[in-house]
Amino acid sequence: MTYTLITANRNYSSWSLRPWMLMKALDISFTDQIIYFEAENYDRFREFAPNGQVPCLKDDGRTIWDSLAIMEYLAERHAGCWPEDEAARTWARCATAEMHGGFAPLRNICPMNVGVRAQLYEAESGLQRNIDRIGELFAQGLDDFGGPWLAGASPTIVDAFYAPVAYRVRSFDLDIGAKGRAWVDHIIAHPAMQAWEREALAETQRETGHEEEVLAVATVTVDFRATN
Repeated sequence: MTYTLITANRNYSSWSLRPWMLMKALDISFTDQIIYFEAENYDRFREFAPNGQVPCLKDDGRTIWDSLAIMEYLAERHAGCWPEDEAARTWARCATAEMHGGFAPLRNICPMNVGVRAQLYEAESGLQRNIDRIGELFAQGLDDFGGPWLAGASPTIVDAFYAPVAYRVRSFDLDIGAKGRAWVDHIIAHPAMQAWEREALAETQRETGHEEEVLAVATVTVDFRATN
């Protein structure tokens, strides 16, 4: 198998982080290809992905798009993507699906921008419900399956799917409870996440739309990213 994973900016591309983190954590070899966001991406991204989005996985002439489809494709070929324990695997699938299809206020109000720390102007009610639910979800997984990962002793797809949330929690100092914050600290300390973050902080490319998303909802208090 010769995989190529096409992703975008380390600072912004939360969907790209998911398969990237999983493949690094499980030592699944791949060629890493980054294409930076611009004001309009669709036509350019359509050159390699039929939905005009990242991430996109290439494997021996096959094109696999959408982060969840990529995860399932990898799970069919590599052990450890889902938990072995049936109860943990069932919970992990549910939690992953919930993240894939939900949490719109969190996504919209707290965009992933790895290199910044920001103070929200106000806590919108929908966002607070998302924050509370994530805290509840993380505590449930950690309590039921023993941690330190969400579904047991090893990182799996469910952890990779919530990896962007860890950066959102840190950037906007979201209160998801002590257990949830322990998981955030744990996953950010993982070598794969540390490697992603180093690349994010080294990026000097700025995409106006992604930068404005943060400024529309918060005051940036610290920016750790390199400058030109």
